[in-house]
Amino acid sequence: MKTVKIVKVGNSAGIILTADVLAKLGVKVGDEVHLVDSPQGLTVSNFDAQFAEAMEAAERVMTRHKNVLRELANR
Repeated sequence: MKTVKIVKVGNSAGIILTADVLAKLGVKVGDEVHLVDSPQGLTVSNFDAQFAEAMEAAERVMTRHKNVLRELANR
């Protein structure tokens, strides 16, 4: 487990990631990362544009067809 410090950045807050954490994530300064909410808490992963697009499409389908999906889940 790594501990990071929260620092003030303008009116926001940020965290400091060490070089070894950046390397493990496969990112560099200026890259985007995903914050994913899971039952274990938030996880950080490198940004994958193709994955992000697929998740947006899935969310649109789930929103549009929520009643059908609810019915299928109850079977």
